[in-house]
Amino acid sequence: MLNQFWSRFSYDIGIDLGTANTLVYVKGKGILVREPTVVAIHKKTKDILAVGSEAKRMIGKTPASITAIRPLRDGVISDFTVTQKMLEYYLKLVHEMPSQFPKLPRPRVVLGVPQGVTSVERKAVVDAARSAGAREAFLLDEPMAAAIGIGLPVLEAQGTMIVDMGGGTSEIAVISLGGIVVNKSLRVAGDELDQEIVDYAKNKYNLLLGERTAEEIKFSIGNVIEYEGEAAHKALFRGRDLKSGLPRSIEISPAEIREALKVPVYSIIDAIKDAIEETPAELVSDILKNGITLAGGTSLLRGMDKLMSHELKVPVKVVPDPMTCVVRGCGIVLDDRDLLNKVRIR
Repeated sequence: MLNQFWSRFSYDIGIDLGTANTLVYVKGKGILVREPTVVAIHKKTKDILAVGSEAKRMIGKTPASITAIRPLRDGVISDFTVTQKMLEYYLKLVHEMPSQFPKLPRPRVVLGVPQGVTSVERKAVVDAARSAGAREAFLLDEPMAAAIGIGLPVLEAQGTMIVDMGGGTSEIAVISLGGIVVNKSLRVAGDELDQEIVDYAKNKYNLLLGERTAEEIKFSIGNVIEYEGEAAHKALFRGRDLKSGLPRSIEISPAEIREALKVPVYSIIDAIKDAIEETPAELVSDILKNGITLAGGTSLLRGMDKLMSHELKVPVKVVPDPMTCVVRGCGIVLDDRDLLNKVRIR
């Protein structure tokens, strides 16, 4: 009865609280927020000055009185207070939209979290959501949420394998009958790839790159397998020469980026191999037949599906719009209380 009352005066919300990006799904309206998980705050007053894209543009460019921070690291909350304020900002933003009835920011919230987080880290996410104004907060494992968002048969008696590679973690799961049979959570994903590019520039060229520069290079020519026409693609390392201290630019090729990313990419592949080895034989036959599904922003890296298919000897496919799978799954279970009770983390 109380939920029916609040549903008239508050939106139900699904949130993918990611290390790199935060996405917010509003029941009946779709995905309304898709912003980087970055907050700019004043160091003395702790006031929020910017959130999302505007805050991300400030990284590495702020004066001493302002800091632009990422409140989540490796998929978990590293700064509880800033995370709470960020969630408050988004909940208030959503409830200020024009509607038939005035809305109060007291939503029922479903959040996707990495499956490898501890019970303490899960509690921190729930506490942050409730402190931000949520009347109820439920958690879903990210690979389960992604599988539901894609439309995979998670409740059926068959093996479904999904690999969700985000910004902070890579989540590997074999799902059957509404539960995760085998899981691996690896704190190697988009952020680690960016750091590998930074390290490569430093070790090979004695050049110090910024975090945003490395990310832009990854997006522009990032790849994991040789592709046709790559010789025509170039990018620039722009940074500070560590010997002279002066600015310097160096042209680099996709082959060099491929070399830089080799170690973290193969660590993900090795983790998938381990997960397959632990999977019961009956479910392995389903995986061989249906293949492995890739989700998350890191799956968009050029050639990732082809490399994995070659190394694992299993069909691999990247889903359309892989960055929204988790939040779409959170949105689906908002409309289906029975499904939520079956798949949520208890």
